[in-house]
Amino acid sequence: MKLIKPVFKGLGLLFLVLIIGLFFWTCSNLKDRHPGYKADLKIVNGNPAALNAGFAAIPITPEVPDRWIDKNGDAEYNPKDGDTFTDGNGNGVFDPVWIAGFSNSRAANGIHDDLWSRTMVIDDGKTRLAIVVLDAIGFMNDDIIDARKRIPTEAGVTYTIISSTHTHEGPDLLGLWGRTPFKSGINKEYMEYVKNQIAKSVVTAVKNIRPARLSISEDLTGAIPLVKDTRKPEVFDSGLRIIKAIDKENGNILGSLIAWADHAETLWSNNLLVTSDFPHYVREGVEKGVFKCDSLVKPGNGGVAVYINGAIGGLMTTHPSLTVTDPFTGQEFKEPTFEKAAAQGKQLALLALNSMDNPVEEVDSACISLIVRTLSLPINNTMFKLGTALGILDRGTSGWMKMRSELSVFKIGPLSFATIPGEAYPEIINGGVEAPEGRDFKIEPVEVPSVREMMAGKYKFIFCLANDEIGYIIPKSQWDVKAPYTYKKEGAPYGEKNSLGPETAPVLHRNLKEMLTELKKMEH
Repeated sequence: MKLIKPVFKGLGLLFLVLIIGLFFWTCSNLKDRHPGYKADLKIVNGNPAALNAGFAAIPITPEVPDRWIDKNGDAEYNPKDGDTFTDGNGNGVFDPVWIAGFSNSRAANGIHDDLWSRTMVIDDGKTRLAIVVLDAIGFMNDDIIDARKRIPTEAGVTYTIISSTHTHEGPDLLGLWGRTPFKSGINKEYMEYVKNQIAKSVVTAVKNIRPARLSISEDLTGAIPLVKDTRKPEVFDSGLRIIKAIDKENGNILGSLIAWADHAETLWSNNLLVTSDFPHYVREGVEKGVFKCDSLVKPGNGGVAVYINGAIGGLMTTHPSLTVTDPFTGQEFKEPTFEKAAAQGKQLALLALNSMDNPVEEVDSACISLIVRTLSLPINNTMFKLGTALGILDRGTSGWMKMRSELSVFKIGPLSFATIPGEAYPEIINGGVEAPEGRDFKIEPVEVPSVREMMAGKYKFIFCLANDEIGYIIPKSQWDVKAPYTYKKEGAPYGEKNSLGPETAPVLHRNLKEMLTELKKMEH
C-alpha cells in the first residue's frame, strides 16, 4: 500500500502537468499573431491623372527531392500499402511535398510547370495598388500580413491585395492536407520562401512601372461551356474580364490581368505533379500565343499575364463529367489529364486574346478611390475550431473563436473592384439567391441586392480568395446541414463542411453594401 500511493501521486502529477501543458499549447495556437493590426483605409481622389503600371512574375516552385511509387494507385503515400520512395537528396528519410486539395497524404511526385507569384501594380500618382496572385489553393490572412510586412516602405505601395488561383495541385499553404487530418501539411521553410517571393514580386513590379494606358475587354458568354455548377441553383460567374496595360511611350504590352471563375482542379485528385493546372495554359497562351502542335495560330501579347479567380463557390469546377474540346483538333477530353487542362487553357486564352483585339474602352487617365475594412468573423464550424486549437489551421484568432479577415472595394475610372476573402457563391455576386424547401433557416434571401448590382462603374471585377481563404461563402437561406435536404438531395451538400458558418455570407454582404455605398458617396 505504501508503494501504491506514491505511484498514484506521481501519475496524478504527470496528468496535471500534461493538462497544463495542453492548455498553454492550445492558448499559444489561439493567440493573435498580429495584435492590433488593421488594414483599414479610406482614400478618395476626384482628380483623374496619368496612370502607371508595372508587372512581375517571380517563381514560387517548391523543391520536390524525392519520388515515390504508388503501389495501389490511390494517390496517397502510405508505406503500409507497399508504397516506396527514392531518396533523391540522400538524407535517409522521405521528404514529402503535400499537395493541397482533395485528400491527405497526396505527396508530390515531381513538377510539371512552375508556380508563380505574379503581380500587377497600378498607380495614379497618389495611390499605388499591388495585386498579387499566387499559384496556391489559398493564403490565410495572418500570412498575408506577414508577406505585406516584408515589402519595403520605399516600394511606395499603399495597399497590397494577395489572392490565389486556388490550384489543387500545389503545396499545402493552409495546413489541411498533411500526412493525416491531424498533421499540418505546411512546410515552414517553403512558407517563408513564398512570403519572401511575394515581396520580391511586388518590388520587381514597382521597378517595372511605366506610363500606361489601360485597354479594357470582356467576353461574358464564351467560357460558359468550360465550367460546371455542381450545386443548385445553377448560377455562374463565367464572364471573362480583362485589363491590358500598354506602355504609352513605346506601345509595348506591359502585361494583362485576366479574371474568370473556376476551381483550378481540372486535373482532379489522382494527379501527383506540381502544377498551376489550367491557369498555366491560359497565361502561356496570352503571353506567347496559342499553338496547334508547333504552328502558331493566335499570337500572344507578350508582357506578364496575371490570372485571378472570381466567384468559384457553388461549386464552379471543370468536373470530370464535363467534356472539354480542343479548339483546333476537335478532340474531346472528359477524363482529367494534362491534355484536358491544356484544351481548357487554350480555349480561355483564345477568348481573352480575341476580346483584347476588340477592346470595349481604353483608359488614359483616372483616379483611384479605395476603402479597406478589417473584419472579425465568427468561427462556427466545429472542425475549424478544432483545427485552430490544434494549430493545424495556423492562423491564430482575433478574439474567442474569431478570425481576422478583410474586404476591400476600389474604383479606377470606369473600373470597379471588390475583393472577397474566400470562395463566394456566384448568386451572392450576380444575383439568384434562393430560399429552397429543406433549408435550415426559414428565412428569405439575405444577400440582396447582388454585389455587382451594388457596384459602380461599367466594368465590375470580383477578386475572390483575396487577402484570405476562409472557405465557402454560402447564402444563409441556402444553408443546409440538417434533413430534409434542399432540392430533394439525399444528403447534406459539400460546401457547409468547409465554411466558417451560416453568418459568414450575411456579415460579408452587409459590410460590402456599406463600403460600396460609401465609395459612391466619396466619389460625389
